[in-house]
Amino acid sequence: MPLVNKPAPLPPPVTHYENFPVASLLCPPHLRAPIASIYAFARTADDLADEGDARPAERLRGLAAYRSDLHAIAAGRPASARWETVFAPLAAVLRQHALPVPLLDDLLSAFAQDVEKTRNGAGYASRAELLDYCRRSANPVGRLLLHLYGVDGAQALRESDAICTALQLINFWQDLSVDIPRGRFYLPDDDCAAHGVTRAMLQALQPTPQTTALITEHARWARATMLEGAPLVHRLPGRAGWELRLVVQGGLRILDKVDALQGHSLCRRPRIRGWDAPVMLGRALGM
Repeated sequence: MPLVNKPAPLPPPVTHYENFPVASLLCPPHLRAPIASIYAFARTADDLADEGDARPAERLRGLAAYRSDLHAIAAGRPASARWETVFAPLAAVLRQHALPVPLLDDLLSAFAQDVEKTRNGAGYASRAELLDYCRRSANPVGRLLLHLYGVDGAQALRESDAICTALQLINFWQDLSVDIPRGRFYLPDDDCAAHGVTRAMLQALQPTPQTTALITEHARWARATMLEGAPLVHRLPGRAGWELRLVVQGGLRILDKVDALQGHSLCRRPRIRGWDAPVMLGRALGM
């Protein structure tokens, strides 16, 4: 029997450090709860894949159970009690906004792939393979937000995908010093080979001329991808467009810091600080 239509319960609060605003005060007020519910779904799934000391097999089982709960609420059935604070609000959002469930499913597919890649010590053979991961790990979030905003034009979807892919790439290049020691390698193998960079050189976490050139090239790729999607800020109405301006500028600001470190992001994680806000705001106003 379909669930009774009732107001969505509040999702759990955001407790993780984030570079970019999530359901901030600039977000349209009537969409804050739906957006927070989507974020809570993605954040919890990411934690299943990434946090704590669970073995890969346990992580994959957890993600499979999580996916079963997603499909249960999509079919109008109750989810298990394990993640009630996630799926109760998400079920209401699915009903009220007819969210495309395959986009949520794509996120889980990407998280499971991350677990498998890390377990096997595998990297990404090429940019094409990495972009396919971004298509499932990042792009669905932008498309879900556009769905909530009622924006569905082909150009807007392409620009959203570019912004989300860029944000994922920026996160990779920001987190090299964190990911590599954990056995996560996102710099594509063929690009590494072209620059004469070996896995051992990356694991040393010490910049060399080769690794610096590699990181610089990938930061440039992420910046070009972000700028390709940036016109989307003019397609979103009102406060949503201003929210996106800050998201774009947050990503570009991280790339400024990656560039300034001149390869030392291999051993030092750049972060957005309070004093970056005026820079980001000024650039957002100029978009």
